[in-house]
Amino acid sequence: MARTIARISDLLVRREASTASARWIVATLVLSVVAWIGGLAILLVVANRTHVDIPRLLAVKLPLLKTNPELIFAGESRTAYGVDPVLAAQLLSQKPGYAINIGYDAGEPLAVLGAARLAPDVFAKAHVVISVAPFIFNDGVRSAGVYPQDVAARLSVGEQLVSYLPLRIGTLIRYIREAFDARLAQQERLAETAPQPANYGLTYISHTQAEGKWAARLGNHPHYANWNISGARARYETKALCDLAKLSRKLTVVIPPWAARYDRSSDPEWRERESEIVELVTRDGARCGFEVLNIPSVPDLRPENFADEMHVNATGVPIYTRYLVEQLKR
Repeated sequence: MARTIARISDLLVRREASTASARWIVATLVLSVVAWIGGLAILLVVANRTHVDIPRLLAVKLPLLKTNPELIFAGESRTAYGVDPVLAAQLLSQKPGYAINIGYDAGEPLAVLGAARLAPDVFAKAHVVISVAPFIFNDGVRSAGVYPQDVAARLSVGEQLVSYLPLRIGTLIRYIREAFDARLAQQERLAETAPQPANYGLTYISHTQAEGKWAARLGNHPHYANWNISGARARYETKALCDLAKLSRKLTVVIPPWAARYDRSSDPEWRERESEIVELVTRDGARCGFEVLNIPSVPDLRPENFADEMHVNATGVPIYTRYLVEQLKR
């Protein structure tokens, strides 16, 4: 009997020790998480104060403004890789430098507005043609590669943490990194001192995406994920377009085509979401005084002229540029 009692007592002591140990482990983990979030919050506060609206990718193209262009192609990657400013100038019977291309990957209207504020005299004399993509307005897309950095900078630290933790920590890390990099580019005065980009800003895509990597349909493309164009992105970016219209001689917002292999008539989700973007931008255009050019397709563009779902390859650049200029002349 005494042995049994001793064993039971020993088991209870061990259980209490194990419970206490587990509590310490949980407490340590909780404190570690709190400290980690606190550290991240401090970094975000510093990044928010450091951030400037012109990222490095745009800053290195701004020396092109020294040509005093009258036609400025701007916006996201479909402009950066798809519009030939030299050919555009030729089509308008103008010399090279009349048109420039300052588009860049994941480019956003807020950044172009920042450029216009940096060089108001140039933009005041220019027709600005800016392309937009679904991820510019869709709050549902939170991946690091395409999240508009200038929109992120306008959110409070609390909003940033709630929106992106725990699954999208990479988006916050990229924002912090880009904020410091943009400030460094400003301090280096790259917008003034960087070398003039080749081809007046156009970069060609020389490769074509492997056949197995093309999206089966565009309605479920990541740019349309968790569809929501009534949040902060749409609010800030459309306001930027309105402000840009005031600083430009003329502003045209372009909604470029997707690859020719896709059929809108058989993809209602894609068709409806693109229509919502057109409606959103058109409504603000009527209110703020800018034009909207919706290009669902280009007659002469073929599937082989595209590098991937969104971008034309080198063979598609002159076809798209000619069509775009023809539409702008109307």
